[in-house]
Amino acid sequence: MLVTDYNYDLPEERIAKYPPRQRGTTRLLVLNRRNGEINDSYYRDLADYLNPGDVLILNDTRVMKSRLFCTLPDGRKRELVVLEKHGDEPQRVMYRGKLHEKDKLLINDNEIFISKILGNGIAEVESATPLPELAEKYGTVPLPPYLHRDATEDDKKRYQTVWAKNMGSAAAPTASLNMTDELLDRLHKKGVIIKYLTLHVGLGTFLPIRTDNVEDHKMHSEWFYIPEDTIETIKKAKRVVALGTTVARTLEYYAKTGKTSGEDDIFIYPGYEFKLVDALITNFHAPKSTVLMLASAFAGWDHLKNAYDHAVAEKYNFLSYGDSMFIC
Repeated sequence: MLVTDYNYDLPEERIAKYPPRQRGTTRLLVLNRRNGEINDSYYRDLADYLNPGDVLILNDTRVMKSRLFCTLPDGRKRELVVLEKHGDEPQRVMYRGKLHEKDKLLINDNEIFISKILGNGIAEVESATPLPELAEKYGTVPLPPYLHRDATEDDKKRYQTVWAKNMGSAAAPTASLNMTDELLDRLHKKGVIIKYLTLHVGLGTFLPIRTDNVEDHKMHSEWFYIPEDTIETIKKAKRVVALGTTVARTLEYYAKTGKTSGEDDIFIYPGYEFKLVDALITNFHAPKSTVLMLASAFAGWDHLKNAYDHAVAEKYNFLSYGDSMFIC
């Protein structure tokens, strides 16, 4: 199975560069994965497509202000993105600009030392103050590189879900960015059961697939935790609805392994049979990406490609700040 099989034409003007003026005013494409039927709707009307007794699972991770602007001792500027840390492993960053081992970077009066260059723009670093603390104090929102802009004050609020709680993600669970408190209240009143889990979105979100064959790609691990009450509710659910690919991956990893916490490295691509997730709310993803392949596995590539072509023609907005799909 070739990575190039999962490609489509994404015009630059269809990429949402900024969040919508008001959260929750985006569009929603509803795709029936059994017959490929497409309906155009709005995210605010999501409750019309969920039923009493459905269990909607949300990711309560909180995005770190992980983008740090530093300088070398001679004043040259460098940029770091603090990556998720797993257990006792060294702290890692993605960096922009040339760096060497033993380089010292300065941010205010704090020193960060490059201990090892790992390649692909990733390095191991050391600092007296833990890097996540420096990021929270001096950092800014780590917007996706394809936006080609710096974060604004608006991004600090809008590149975060309204229920964000557990600090640790290097990127937002983007399908959740369009959800509002008002819509959650409407879903609750309709009888939809809302539960949470945590998956800290990590390194794999930033890295492209560098193999020709899909099966040869190795997913990076991401830390997750599923509370016991979420597990018990899922077991009695009429239908499990995952809000985002992060939730889908976490639930399917649990179904595969029985683990409710730890490191999740599941890679879902066409041919995978879903064991827990019955419906998926997700954004429109970049060509040849791992998240596009997960959506393809769930909907079927033929149905999904047809829906994407429809969305481009109907001028939907794509990627992190864009419109969403409900695949059921």
